[in-house]
Amino acid sequence: MANKQKILIVDDDANIAELISLYLTKECFDTMIVNDGEAALSAFETYEPNLILLDLMLPGIDGYQVCREVRSKSDTPIIMLSAKGEVFDKVLGLELGADDYMEKPFDSKELVARVKAVLRRFTPGKQPATPAAGDSKCVEYPDLVINLTNYSVLYYGNAVDMPPKELELLYFLASSPNQVFTREQLLDHIWGYEYIGDTRTVDVHIKRLREKIKDHAAWRLSTVWGIGYKFEVK
Repeated sequence: MANKQKILIVDDDANIAELISLYLTKECFDTMIVNDGEAALSAFETYEPNLILLDLMLPGIDGYQVCREVRSKSDTPIIMLSAKGEVFDKVLGLELGADDYMEKPFDSKELVARVKAVLRRFTPGKQPATPAAGDSKCVEYPDLVINLTNYSVLYYGNAVDMPPKELELLYFLASSPNQVFTREQLLDHIWGYEYIGDTRTVDVHIKRLREKIKDHAAWRLSTVWGIGYKFEVK
């Protein structure tokens, strides 16, 4: 029997944490509960979770800083939980590397669905399978090589670190130069039809890509106002 996937629950409200654990345990997940940011960082190293449910308002080290620390060393999926429902808070969470964001109070069934959806899109530590000859997925432009086979990006000859979704988004756009895609189309293709999120997720990932991959004389990531994005080749 396959090992159960492990969920680290980080919340200083013991009642909420226990309730989340109960619902996830019923769905055959293994859970661990911690109540502050320092304990979360320690548990991340020892428990090695498949996914982290992270409350933002924590004593000591807050959820934003925990997210920064985890994301600096791992692509382990993070779903932020917060009573803060402002757009700024959601965008900040996503910019720091969270994979999803849920407002409190939330429906337990929706939480479980989001956990499953995020886990379906990501397997920690799993490398892409070695392709058969001729199956290599790679696009090249002047000073840019995007290789989906080994999940690597070379920009002016230097490797650029990117989480899987950023790289997949860049590869998808670059594979169809000058074709315009709506945010909904990108969300469906990269995150999947079952993704329970909104189109701001795409905007945040494009913003991150632009910070790492600047406009080139021959190509650029271009916004098509009112529609979406394209990889523009001049």
